[in-house]
Amino acid sequence: MRYRQLTTGTLALGVLLLIDVLRVWLPGIITIFGQAASTPAELMGAFALGWFVLALGAPAVVRRIGARPVTVAAAAALAVARLVLTAAPGGRTQLWVATAGLLAGLVWLVGVAADTDRPVPGLALGFAVNAALHAVLDTVDLVWRGDWVAWLLSVVAVVLFLVGTARPGRRDTGDVPAGPAGGRAWLLAGPALLLAGMVALSPALAQTGMSYLVARDGVARSPLFGLAPVPVAVAGFLCTALTRPPRRRWGRAYGPVALLAGAVLFALDRGDLLLPAVLLAAVGLGACLALTDDASHPDRDTASPSTAGGASASRRGYAVATGLLVFALGAVGYYSAYDLGYPNAAVPVVVAVLIAVVAFAARPVVDRPPGPVPPLRAAAAVTALALLAPVLADEVPVASNRDGPPERLTVVAYNIRMGFGLDGRFDLAGLAEVVDRQRPDVVLLSEVDRAWLLNGGHDTLDLLADRLGMPYAFGPAADPVWGDAVLSRWPMRDARTLPLAAVGAPTGAQALAVTLDLGDGVDTAVVSTHLQPPPGTGPVVQARAVADFATRYAAGRPLVVAGDLNTEPGDEAFAQFTTAGLVDALAAARPLATSPADDPRQQIDHIFVSPGLTPGDPVAPRSTASDHLPVAVTLTLPPG
Repeated sequence: MRYRQLTTGTLALGVLLLIDVLRVWLPGIITIFGQAASTPAELMGAFALGWFVLALGAPAVVRRIGARPVTVAAAAALAVARLVLTAAPGGRTQLWVATAGLLAGLVWLVGVAADTDRPVPGLALGFAVNAALHAVLDTVDLVWRGDWVAWLLSVVAVVLFLVGTARPGRRDTGDVPAGPAGGRAWLLAGPALLLAGMVALSPALAQTGMSYLVARDGVARSPLFGLAPVPVAVAGFLCTALTRPPRRRWGRAYGPVALLAGAVLFALDRGDLLLPAVLLAAVGLGACLALTDDASHPDRDTASPSTAGGASASRRGYAVATGLLVFALGAVGYYSAYDLGYPNAAVPVVVAVLIAVVAFAARPVVDRPPGPVPPLRAAAAVTALALLAPVLADEVPVASNRDGPPERLTVVAYNIRMGFGLDGRFDLAGLAEVVDRQRPDVVLLSEVDRAWLLNGGHDTLDLLADRLGMPYAFGPAADPVWGDAVLSRWPMRDARTLPLAAVGAPTGAQALAVTLDLGDGVDTAVVSTHLQPPPGTGPVVQARAVADFATRYAAGRPLVVAGDLNTEPGDEAFAQFTTAGLVDALAAARPLATSPADDPRQQIDHIFVSPGLTPGDPVAPRSTASDHLPVAVTLTLPPG
């Protein structure tokens, strides 16, 4: 029993470290290897899949050399890579360190599988603790924090992991060798990791779902205790994963049904369905894992001491390697759609179907041995950790117009590239600093990511809004968690969104309009957008639609339209705004290039205003916190 407890704890810690590495490696494919969309999506996908395909050779290595030496060496490499990433300077160094850590983590899992026939408790604890910590850290990983607390916690986790890995093996302790079971559970490790990160145990998705449910007057504000659903999801997941499922076959169906329901709700791409999707998927995923927890009872185990190096161990190794390849295929298949333009809603549903079928087909175990960890105590402990998230959450910024209408408004428009700087590191501090330096009254953001696993699972909008002390309104574009936003020091109301025609560009586009209530009956309309040009031409159709939508929404009131418009002054798409009667607020500073941030050559980020607003002090402050520079202007409001 003691050996199983150590194995479970070490497996959970290793899963924790591997997910940390994944949250650096996955964004690195886009921001470092992908070089801001200049690399074909097919090449990025091949790069990502190649390492998982390479890991398919690990079971053969384990069988030839032995599980223990491979596991120890891979664990050491994973631990070193995890620590180095905290201090990595970014760029290609970060990408290759993360890649080495990923490959080491994959090989480590294959080695662990050879000697572990009951992985469900360790996998479940790893997934749950990772979600709880991610919520407590407000969806910013320890890797990106870099302060002494982050270093301390990282070192403690790595040391405990290495100590657990270095413990004596089964033969050395005289513990019963691994039996023939565990193959189904190891096969589901990869698919479960994908759905846990995308839906079931995603704190950012839960928080975003809450913001949709508490929206008022069309404005999706940051909700107080927005992370409150996370403890519920964690508790539901752990309780169902660690307790014995019903013995009757149809009584065991609730897990697969709940998981499929959660995946379908997520695939419907509706913000108001995100929260029930998270809760259903969490309970269903845990129950499906429990159905595969079919370890042989030690009293009935007839395996010889060489079993771990034999056919059963090899099957488990290939099962986990294959399941991790499913993770990669699912992640690449889902997120590549936003570059290549094919429907992707079926991906999470197909993965859920795979998990459900494997779990439901598992043979019920009548005489299951006790688990290595007490289910209720483990669930209570991890849930208590997750409960710290809503307690530690910052209070919601409140906008006020009690001082009456201002004479001027400072407007900033910024494509924040999901929060990642030119060096590929998650740089909230850099984004907040360059924006706050302008002392803005209203900020319009493009490429806002609120939960994509591909980008690390952060709610970038809520994080940036907290740092700037400004409430927000969000306009979904590609899906309910990726789009554009408006942050304002003044109250916002009457938010409306306009989905824009794709016109051959795969990533979704929209226009978000809000009304700023400046007090004493004075209003200003603001529209945030990010135009997506079709291949080989400018975004003329989208520009015309946004200009028409904005002028109709403003209805004669002062109007600001801004964002990453992907068009140069003088282009036909640019002219759609001036033809609609709007004024280029940055004209006095032309040429004012904003992309790429380290060597700006393109003028593609713009601010347009109605003639009654007088622009002054246009600027594009230098920063490498994104691949674009922000643009800012101070607008003098018309009298009276």
